[in-house]
Parts: sequence; C-alpha cells; structure tokens
Amino acid sequence: MKYTYILLFSVLFLACGNKEKATENSEEIVVNNNLIEISEQQFKSENMQLGSLSEQAFNTVIKANGTIDVPPENKSSVSTFVGGYVTKIPLLVGDKVKKGQLIASLKNTEFIEIQQQYLEISAQLNFLKNEFNRQKTLFDENITSKKNYLQAESTYKVSLASYNGLRQKLQMMNINPNAVDKGQITATINLYAPIGGYITKVNVSSGSFVSSASELLEIINTDHIHLELAVFEKDILKIKKDQKIKFKIPESSNEIFDAEVHLVGTSINKDRTIKVHGHINDEKATNFISGMYIEADIICDSKKEISLPKSALKKSGDLYFALVLKQQKDANYIFEKVKLKIGVQDENNAQILNPDILKGKKILIQGGFMLSNDFNGA
Repeated sequence: MKYTYILLFSVLFLACGNKEKATENSEEIVVNNNLIEISEQQFKSENMQLGSLSEQAFNTVIKANGTIDVPPENKSSVSTFVGGYVTKIPLLVGDKVKKGQLIASLKNTEFIEIQQQYLEISAQLNFLKNEFNRQKTLFDENITSKKNYLQAESTYKVSLASYNGLRQKLQMMNINPNAVDKGQITATINLYAPIGGYITKVNVSSGSFVSSASELLEIINTDHIHLELAVFEKDILKIKKDQKIKFKIPESSNEIFDAEVHLVGTSINKDRTIKVHGHINDEKATNFISGMYIEADIICDSKKEISLPKSALKKSGDLYFALVLKQQKDANYIFEKVKLKIGVQDENNAQILNPDILKGKKILIQGGFMLSNDFNGA
C-alpha cells in the first residue's frame, strides 16, 4: 500500500507539472461568439498588419494566346535565281550578319553560258544599230524599200531587248556586266545578305546542288518585333487600338511585359479567331525570339472600386468576412468578424460591395491565417 500511494502521487505530480509547462509555452486564442482576442505577442509573431479600405483599379481583360513575330520586311528567305553547286556557306544558325555581307557562293557552267550569250549579243548590237540607222536614212530618201527598213529595225530592237535582259540577269546574279564586257568571265556567283539580322535557318551544305526554288538561308531582324495574338470572335468588338496589353512567356518566366494594340484584323480565320497585332513598349529590354509562345491579357476597361487585399478575406463555407479591430486593451487585440459582400476580383484585391460597415475602421489585412479556423459558420 505504501508503494501504491507513492506511485499515485508521482503520476499526479507529473501531470500537474506538464499542464503548467504547456500553459507557460503557449497562449490560447480566446473566441467569444463573433469576437476573437489575441495577445500582442501573437500579433507580432504572426507578422499581422492592420489596414483599411482603399480604391483599386480593376481591369476588364480579354485573354489571348499568340506568338512573338517580326514584320514581313524584317524576315528574308535567301535563294538563287539560277541553280548551282554550293562552294561556300560560312554561316551557322545564330550568326549575326550585316546587310550586304557574303553568305554563300555557287558554281555552275550555266553561269558561263549566260555571260557568253551576253558577249555575243553585245558584239552584234553595234553592227545592228548602224545597219538600222543606215536603212532609216535610205528609207527617208526613198532609196530603199520600207520592208528592208522595218526588217533592220526589228532585228536591232530584238537584239537590244536580249542584250538588256541578259545584262539585268547578270546583275541579279551579282555578276558585274562591265567586267564581262572586259572579258572577265566567272563560273562562280556570290549571294549577299538582303537584310541585317540573325541566321535562323541553314538548309544547305557545301557541295550540295540548289535550284532556284530552294531556300538556302533564312535571316530575321529582331529590331522591330511585335505580338501576333488570336482573339475569339465573341470578344473582338471589345478590342480597340491603343488598349494596353500585359503578356508573359510562360515557358521562359513569369515576368510581365507591356504592349499596346496596334492593329485589329478584319477577317475571321477557320478557327473563328481574329488576328490582333500588338507593339511591345520596350522591345529591346529582353532578348525576345521570333516564334516564342505568349499568354496575354488585353485590358479593355479599367474602373476604380473600393476594395480590400485578398489576404484580408476569411472564408467560412460560402461566406466571406473580415476581422475588424474592435478594441485594443492590456496589450491584447480584440477583433470582430464582419460579413462581406464581394464583387469583382483580380489577383491581389477584391471589391467590397458593402463598404459602409468598414469605413474608418482598422482591418486585419495580413497574417490572419491562423484565425480563420477559429470561426465556424457565419
């Protein structure tokens, strides 16, 4: 019996000691109906903050997807007017080129034949011109027949047309006709960059044969990039020029960029969307790449409403409420639960439809997550 009393006394002593220790290490949250009381220590430890109603702008937005693109004049596909074998292709995808820079060389015996034809026509042209002038003089003096005059005229003009055509063809092949006139015939032609920019495609290699229908390279100039958005038919009448656009590149980052609506398409695509062209405000701030997928919000309207931060809203079932500071005494905070009527919302704020009950009052706007579970029901 002696040992039994000692054991019971020990158990009671330990139980009382643990209860006192738990009371010392934690402070209870006191809940009474719609009131909740917390200590100043709890207020600070939970990083709670007080605030009040404020006016915030709520945007009416239309969501759209699209890509980053460049104007047609900033994109160039390099090809050749006549086929040939590639003898030089010094560039790789990603290389930067200047307008007029050598980008490829081709070789073909056909180039020689064209120059030969040009020289033959050129050599005949002076004789045919003199014969035409002679026949014209004789015809004017009624010494020769009109038939001879017209035949000389026809022969000269046909040859002149062939000469001019071959000369233009040589220039398009980047062969100098004046050098050919001096007997400088070449079997190689060079291709030059029509615009400055970056190489985005290389479709050939040294030694391969390319025809006039082949694309050797693609060059894109990213100095003037823009947005190409697809907007559904039901939303297009809300889109106007100069409306603000917020967009991001989801595959790359969540950073938000600014743009403006520049053009709205006038035809509907097969998927019932309309193209919307947007200009990026600071297109050189980031190294955008043509073809990047983007997600955009087109801001159609903006209206200021009385609101609270979403962090101030507490939810109980289908109802929303806020915790309003009712009294502060003895280093304790007493909050009252107040029902809210919520209107439009965005990522950060919510419109309050019954603001009168909160005007001039301090509201818990941050750090009240631990208090949400202390109320059940309205």
